[in-house]
Amino acid sequence: MRTAGAPISWGVCEVPGWGRQLDRSRVLAEMRELGLTATELGPDGFLPPSPTRCRSLLAGYGLRAVGGFVPVVLHEADHDPLPVVRAAMRAFMDGEVDVVVLAASTGGESYDARPELDAAAWKTLTGNLRRILKNAKEFGRTVTLHPHVGTVVENREEVQRVLDDSAMPLCLDTGHLLAGGTDPAELVSRAARRVAHVHLKDVDAAMAERVRAGELTYTRAVKEGLYRPLGRGDVDLPAIVGGLTGAGYDGWYVLEQDVVLGSAEDDSNDPKENVRESLAYLRGLTGDETEPPGGGEPGSGGAGGGVPSGEVSSGQVSSGGPPGEGRA
Repeated sequence: MRTAGAPISWGVCEVPGWGRQLDRSRVLAEMRELGLTATELGPDGFLPPSPTRCRSLLAGYGLRAVGGFVPVVLHEADHDPLPVVRAAMRAFMDGEVDVVVLAASTGGESYDARPELDAAAWKTLTGNLRRILKNAKEFGRTVTLHPHVGTVVENREEVQRVLDDSAMPLCLDTGHLLAGGTDPAELVSRAARRVAHVHLKDVDAAMAERVRAGELTYTRAVKEGLYRPLGRGDVDLPAIVGGLTGAGYDGWYVLEQDVVLGSAEDDSNDPKENVRESLAYLRGLTGDETEPPGGGEPGSGGAGGGVPSGEVSSGQVSSGGPPGEGRA
């Protein structure tokens, strides 16, 4: 396994009013203390916009960037997403960030409400996915679509429609899929080769059901602990990792436990300890109890191709190479 961290596990998020935003020096230092050597990029402003400066900053913490989150409107006929996506792909190429993680944004700032698309909007969305995939070849980036609560690709039917109507690889986010009503283990069992990037989350399934029923907003659910350290929720992580491994997946596993942090005086939710617990779970899952070392050489991997290596064998974390800029 090749394991990376993510700023959202420390509560760093692009949504206005999400919660206390930790200083990047603390987040990156704690990633380093945990033995992580790779990360996804945070929202705009978290890291320097210059690929060179970003690479240098992360290298100072022994880290490289492996992917970034790019929310973009894909379903509106009078809106062309390609300039924004091409700019992101160019920035990722310049910064040697390999995986563009698209989300089919509603166009709003929150994940608490979303529209349902009609046939014309779906045709626009899938057409844009085809255009983006064609353009990705120019930049040599792996592009994935991230089914995400509060976007226009959230539930089981919508995920299946993307699989049926496009060739776009998926970012398999185990938490958002389950929260949206898709069993991620079942999806892996039938479509593992469409997975080019993985966000590993664990979820309280009962709370996720309350979100789907409209009893809780997504933001409130995250505040109340929708996402848990790996092994403490209801996602069948052994089946997912086993199924992907059996299908030949050798891309990144990004540890993500979305949290909303309260005041500095509230020490009830320690991001570093949550990530430490998740790393320990992965080491146990793979039967290796050693501490994660650094190192590794760039190479290729993942169902979507173009992902650098930096191997994690038996739960050990190892990666190498420089980062770039973007969002995560």
